[in-house]
Amino acid sequence: MHDTFAERVGELVSGTVVRKEPQVVYIQVNKVEAELPKREQVPTEPYRVGDNLKVYVLRVDEAGRRLRVVVSRTHPNLLRKLFELEIPEIADGVVVIKGVAREPGQRSKVAVMSTDERVDPVGSCVGPRGTRVQAIVDELYDEKIDIVPYSEDPKVYITNALNPAKVNKLTLQAAKPADGEETPRGAAYAIVPDTQLSLAIGKGGQNVRLAARLTEWKIDIRSESQAASEGKARG
Repeated sequence: MHDTFAERVGELVSGTVVRKEPQVVYIQVNKVEAELPKREQVPTEPYRVGDNLKVYVLRVDEAGRRLRVVVSRTHPNLLRKLFELEIPEIADGVVVIKGVAREPGQRSKVAVMSTDERVDPVGSCVGPRGTRVQAIVDELYDEKIDIVPYSEDPKVYITNALNPAKVNKLTLQAAKPADGEETPRGAAYAIVPDTQLSLAIGKGGQNVRLAARLTEWKIDIRSESQAASEGKARG
């Protein structure tokens, strides 16, 4: 049993919620009760006894004669594996996931590209009438998922990542070697229409925060009127 689960670390498994304690939810996976600790739980998910869930296997420990399988519902790779499961083009390698940024239970951004110019990567993930991505959204209890076209051109990639907001102008400043920034690529300065500022930033800064994590660029957003008043619109 240990060997079986050890081989599944980093994989997706299905199980059923069998009991709940204040700090741990126990999920029956085959003949093992896997542990979903508090830090790996999504606060907005109910975890009702009898619920069927897909979980990401984090690690397998052996404590004496007892096998301990620790799983996660918050890990970004849970989303990757769900896409691989639901999207045949990803499983086949025709569509490739280039990045995932996730705020579990709330919103995620997934960047995809196609290795075949005849295949639309975003359309493949969305599926007919949105059925493919909806299956993933349902599994994640209505977590919002933005599917972003990946581009080697950072300006295009950042613009795509800020969707659904429209970007009028984008300038980049490469990071200095001694910058100390967590985002290694540098800083991006985006100008959006006045009516799009709140959309670009997102609730609580969520849209721009996820876009920055996805692209690995620090993103600063200004409306057209703000940029004009700061004298930076001509940059």
